[in-house]
Amino acid sequence: MKRMFAATAFALFSAAPAVADQLPLSAISAYLNDLQTGRAAFTQINDDGSLATGTLFIRRPGRMRFEYDPPEDAVVVAGGGTVVIFDPKSNTEPETYPLNRTPLSIILERQVDLGRRDMVVGHDFDGTATVITAQDPENPEYGNIQLSFTGDPVELRKWVITDGAGAQTTVILQDLATGLSLSDTLFNTTTVGERQNR
Repeated sequence: MKRMFAATAFALFSAAPAVADQLPLSAISAYLNDLQTGRAAFTQINDDGSLATGTLFIRRPGRMRFEYDPPEDAVVVAGGGTVVIFDPKSNTEPETYPLNRTPLSIILERQVDLGRRDMVVGHDFDGTATVITAQDPENPEYGNIQLSFTGDPVELRKWVITDGAGAQTTVILQDLATGLSLSDTLFNTTTVGERQNR
């Protein structure tokens, strides 16, 4: 079970497609830099085909929270440079990982610049969405993140995380709301197992 949640931590979106041309990396970088806060329901597709649902919270830079619906009830929080995974079904302590060792860190950076350092290893258009694949060029063994964006206006729809072992996790968001006021306590990794009031 913890492997599934770890994949999410190392791993964020698909809605109705919009017809558009391929987006330049500069437009995608600008969109991500403008995305300061967000909240959405999500559906997660795990490498084994199993599904989970929940609510995602984003507060850039560097902070994200996944709250899983029952029967999972797990919480994954990125904050303070770490990712903490709390699984109430486990008898072990919460697992902790450095955020900078996950592909997720690429879009949570303070200043996203997808054109730098050979970060983007794929930049394609599938007829409805621009799909980019990005990784840490200095540490490709950490895995990669594939993000799909539609245009007019630019919007992130789906991502697929491939971890260092080759396992893939897809997260699809519904009704992404942005520009919200989100409490700091949502991203407090010392209270990761607590359900927070929004």
